[in-house]
Amino acid sequence: MAWQFRGDTPVYRQIVSHLRAELLEGKYPADGQIPPVRQLALEAAVNPNTMQRALTELESEGLLYTRSTAGRFVTSDETVLRRARETMHKETMERLLSEALSLGITREEFITFMQHTKEEDAT
Repeated sequence: MAWQFRGDTPVYRQIVSHLRAELLEGKYPADGQIPPVRQLALEAAVNPNTMQRALTELESEGLLYTRSTAGRFVTSDETVLRRARETMHKETMERLLSEALSLGITREEFITFMQHTKEEDAT
């Protein structure tokens, strides 16, 4: 099944976000090989050049590395993985806050809601 893309963000950026989430969720193990560009492009129903651009960006972030002609692999560098998770969490919270503000929810209401949710989850 083809991936779903929104029109408000370049497709390659959406692919980067999608694959980053999969990498950080452990879909592909550390030092494990990811599928080839053409296979990923086929799954996402995008041009292989678009997929290549997304994978190159993930390499520049340090989440992937290339072994000559063997393909791309997931990093095992815990520092890189931790930093990527922190960045993803921050971006998610910023997006949620932005959406809340656009709906007329104040920053204080958002923070209060999140604190109460966290307290409920702890019990």
